[in-house]
Amino acid sequence: MKKIIACCLLWGSVLTAKAQQTPFVLGVTDQVVSRQLNETRTLNIYLPEGYQKDTATYPVIYLLDGSANEDFVHVTGLVQFLTMIRFMPPTIIVGIANVDRKRDFTFPTSIAEDKKAYPTTGGSAKFIDFLEKDLQPYIQQHYRVKPHRTLVGQSLGGLIGTEVLLHRPELFEQYVIISPSLWWDNESLLTAAPALLRKNLRKPVNVYLSVGEEGDVMKKDAARLAALLEAAKPQPVTLYYVPFPAENHLTILHRSLYAGLDSLFHKMVPVVKP
Repeated sequence: MKKIIACCLLWGSVLTAKAQQTPFVLGVTDQVVSRQLNETRTLNIYLPEGYQKDTATYPVIYLLDGSANEDFVHVTGLVQFLTMIRFMPPTIIVGIANVDRKRDFTFPTSIAEDKKAYPTTGGSAKFIDFLEKDLQPYIQQHYRVKPHRTLVGQSLGGLIGTEVLLHRPELFEQYVIISPSLWWDNESLLTAAPALLRKNLRKPVNVYLSVGEEGDVMKKDAARLAALLEAAKPQPVTLYYVPFPAENHLTILHRSLYAGLDSLFHKMVPVVKP
């Protein structure tokens, strides 16, 4: 009988402990109705510590591949850590959850094999319109953001990041372009880059560009983009080009983004005198 009572007491304590558990909240989920894409898009948003208690405004990072099961969680961890150690200022993250990244992150291709293999591709122009006309106005209206915007993309996300930089550079002050898929459409974006830079780049931008050990084509294309951005001077480009030979396409994002955020944001943190 005593054993039965003891088991009941133990089970009751377990139930009590479980009843006291609360969810661990990393951010908020929001939605924006896009007229440009004719669909509703899910946003995962990280608000820095103290956001609810003050009236300050914050820089904002727009994260491509920002679904909860993609890059939102680990990128938020990087930003939280770098903020904690004062390597970057408190910053809002807007993670853009994917619907069809091949559609949204690629421009039309002339390569028949790619058209057949990826039939939904070619919608990047509409997605860029979404960034400009739907998403940024929504974030500016509903969150306290500074006019300091950073776009982060890897792989196909790096491709569209490069496309935005070349076609509409004014949409962001900073670009983080990691392992960009510049091979798309026989590297036509690289071919057009010099003329696009001369035509469109009218204000200062910071660009962090990196590539890992990802094959000769990826490495060559990234180096070529870096050279084109350097050659664009005296256009106002501050370039950080950082190869990561120890990383591959699957491992590069986290370590490269750590270095990229440090490079781009460190100068924004006030020096605290001892």
